Amino acid sequence: QVQLVESGGGLVQAGGSLRLSCVASGRTFSAYAMGWFRQAPGKEREFVAATRGSAGGIHYTYYADSVKGRFTISRDNAKSTLYVQMNSLKPEDTAVYYCAARGSGWYPSQQEYDYAYWGQGTLVTVSS
Repeated sequence: QVQLVESGGGLVQAGGSLRLSCVASGRTFSAYAMGWFRQAPGKEREFVAATRGSAGGIHYTYYADSVKGRFTISRDNAKSTLYVQMNSLKPEDTAVYYCAARGSGWYPSQQEYDYAYWGQGTLVTVSS
């Protein structure tokens, strides 16, 4: 059974940084695309960033326009861990952040429905 466990959330002032981690277990980590999504209070869950699985052959990483240039997604396949480094945080980045893994496929989709496995979420609060 695939499990995803996020950590690293917390309270930070605007302009600060946080790094979220997501440890995966239950299957080969490297082969599948993984992503980060977030859900702000009162809003629907939205795409943040995604990175390809190892079968892709070419580096594919996608970001939402709202985080481009501030967030960096990465993965350490040896540790079965996905990261997102979040810099220059803004109050509008406040949300529960979810790690997600595709059930099959290496392409880093930006669509929720392409991801079969989800973590429990970690709360990021950015104060102004």
